[in-house]
Amino acid sequence: MKSSTGVILKIMNVLAWATYFGLAIKIGSILISYGVSVRNPVAAKNLYMGMNLSSIYQYDFWQYTAAVMMYVLVLMMEAYTVWLLTKVLGRIKISSPFTTEIANRLEKISYVIIATWVVTLITNGHIAWLAKKIPGLPQEMVPGDFLLVAGIVFVFAQIFKKGVELQSENELTV
Repeated sequence: MKSSTGVILKIMNVLAWATYFGLAIKIGSILISYGVSVRNPVAAKNLYMGMNLSSIYQYDFWQYTAAVMMYVLVLMMEAYTVWLLTKVLGRIKISSPFTTEIANRLEKISYVIIATWVVTLITNGHIAWLAKKIPGLPQEMVPGDFLLVAGIVFVFAQIFKKGVELQSENELTV
């Protein structure tokens, strides 16, 4: 009989893959919609699931392009983070969870989340700057609550690194 923790990890892995594919579809949809909007400006009114950036398009095409590409970059970074998570969930073993590979991947995830937070700040700063020039534009395009998550993942990575050290010391003393 499998342990409940092992089953939960497998379910989390499936959910992480579903999230990854969902983000990939969203990225592709936005890029295709952007491509259509280049030729047909009306498409900017419903870029993706009600996302209306037509006022930015009317203000300046290059600002519109920058806003869309920064948003796509944030989504790509989120997808990369989830992909790294699937690698962690696919490799972790409950019998010996503390491996250098897992610790390094967790640390990498925290760095990618911090980088995502920085790109989000830049994106929201750009949108806030545009909102001063374009009435009715929302002040924030992307939620920026990545820093806390990055800190938590970084702490877990450090705990895993310490676990690897203790596990290797324990193996040497036996």
